[in-house]
Amino acid sequence: MARNESRRDELADAAIAVLAREGSRGLTHRAVDREADVPTGTASNYFRSRAELLEGLLQRIVERLTPSPEVLAELTALPPGRESFTRHLRDIVRRLLADRDVTLAWFEMRLEAARRPEVATLMQEVLVAGFRGDVAYNTAAGLPGGEREIALFHYAIDGLVLDRLTVSIAPDTDLDQVVADLVAGLLP
Repeated sequence: MARNESRRDELADAAIAVLAREGSRGLTHRAVDREADVPTGTASNYFRSRAELLEGLLQRIVERLTPSPEVLAELTALPPGRESFTRHLRDIVRRLLADRDVTLAWFEMRLEAARRPEVATLMQEVLVAGFRGDVAYNTAAGLPGGEREIALFHYAIDGLVLDRLTVSIAPDTDLDQVVADLVAGLLP
């Protein structure tokens, strides 16, 4: 059977919605079929196993969280420095909070990785590649901060986003100001 890439994306998007809403235990091929409103067995034709489904879902999460070329061009046109770095981080927070299902599914995958070694291996590859890409981008763009600072920002942004997507300790706090404060506190 020839694979239709748009159908594959549609199924991965449905899997993201299921994972975000129901957690890992609710993520089945049948649940994906129901979410995508396709005939039973469609998801298993595209993703033969749960491992393939998780891999496809993870690839789709990365695709959906990647900044648009227009936003990336705008950000890279800024002169290097603390303000540019702050704008980059604000964009990351904006993207993570703009697509709640994708970000919740991302966190669910992180939690599943804590329980299942095969998912941990898959997540580790994606996380390390993303981290290395962030460090390389930061260096090429002349932005402040090295590996240590980039790691600290990942930890901080993950916590901030998790706080906003779940029960927030300070829901009325201005996110732009939080990001600015993080940059001021974490960059040398």
